[in-house]
Amino acid sequence: MFTDPRLRAVIDQALANNRDLRVAVANIAAARAQYHVQRAALMPQVSASGGASYASEPLSVETGGSRPGFFNLHQYSANVGVSAYEVDLFGRLHSLSRAAQDQYLATEQARRAAQISLVSEIGAAWLSLAGDRSLLQLAQDTLASDTETLELTRSRFDHGVASALDVAQAKGAVEQAKSDVAAYTTLAAQDRNALELLVGAPVADERLPAGLDAEPPLAETPAGISSSVLLQRPDVLQAEAQLKADNADIGAARAAFFPSISLTGSGGATSLALSDLFTGAARSWSFGPTITLPLFAGGKNTANLAYAKAERDAAVATYEKAVQTAFREVADALARRGTIDDQLAAQDAQSAAAADALSLARARYARGSDSYLNLLIAQRTLYAARQSLVATQLARAANRVTLYAALGGGWD
Repeated sequence: MFTDPRLRAVIDQALANNRDLRVAVANIAAARAQYHVQRAALMPQVSASGGASYASEPLSVETGGSRPGFFNLHQYSANVGVSAYEVDLFGRLHSLSRAAQDQYLATEQARRAAQISLVSEIGAAWLSLAGDRSLLQLAQDTLASDTETLELTRSRFDHGVASALDVAQAKGAVEQAKSDVAAYTTLAAQDRNALELLVGAPVADERLPAGLDAEPPLAETPAGISSSVLLQRPDVLQAEAQLKADNADIGAARAAFFPSISLTGSGGATSLALSDLFTGAARSWSFGPTITLPLFAGGKNTANLAYAKAERDAAVATYEKAVQTAFREVADALARRGTIDDQLAAQDAQSAAAADALSLARARYARGSDSYLNLLIAQRTLYAARQSLVATQLARAANRVTLYAALGGGWD
């Protein structure tokens, strides 16, 4: 949607440097790791072990007599075993795995929402800088024009044509223009600081706008876009993934009411001689299933199930609100879009009419046919009309940025 190459370059720079976006990406990595941790519980945990023991005891202990000497015992073992593998008969582990996966997907959509928000904020800040630089240029042009008028008025005063009041009024207009130049210079500097804070690094001068262009640096939203595009908004997808995660937690909480079966087993070899450790006679194995049936937990399982259902109900409400918010934001942006072109055309016509009025007032004043007051009024009217025109141009460009964010990063 962003058509200006300078703005696109600033957005790319922000996506690479912004600290908030780095935090969002780190959160995704953490959520992905948690999902893999939970998913690993579905698989048996296989481990290998080996060992040796050496013992020495007096022969008198072994024989019960008083024989001298010692009895030496060496024992070797090697085993491969499965430790406490839970048979997921009632879907508890699968539910927890699905919940972790949906939490990861929700985190991914949160990162995407952060990215879209960052891009829209960059666009708004870039346009704000362009608008204030346009107003600064307008103030500088007005200062130059008012300075010429002041010199003309002083010349007329020196020849006895203009009054001291005219000179004072002309000087006041010049000082007002100087004040506006200083104010807009400050605003432009602050806008650049705000933009660089969002980017996370200094922005080169060639990537900054000199002022607002006649056409906004964003593509026009085409007509006939389906409302289904709102289902791709990251906040809607995040709420949907969270709803799925909470629904999976209900399955895990319900499975806690049923028995759980754990299996432990190992197979290996045990021998008194290391050379005989892997012979057939040295084989050993063990197998130990365990079943646990919850009988009384003080209402813990019931409370966990009620909590999971309450979380699910809250997630449903959050999802519904996300969809409603999406429709409202797009409707508001489209309502503004429907009137901004008419407003811009009216402001442009008003500015042109004010420019004509100033030209006539200046000519009449130069010929002595009119007072300086009418010229001053015409100057201020044109100045205000051009300021309003810049504000309307900025509002039209900002509306396209708003639509970009409201549509979830575009309409594809």
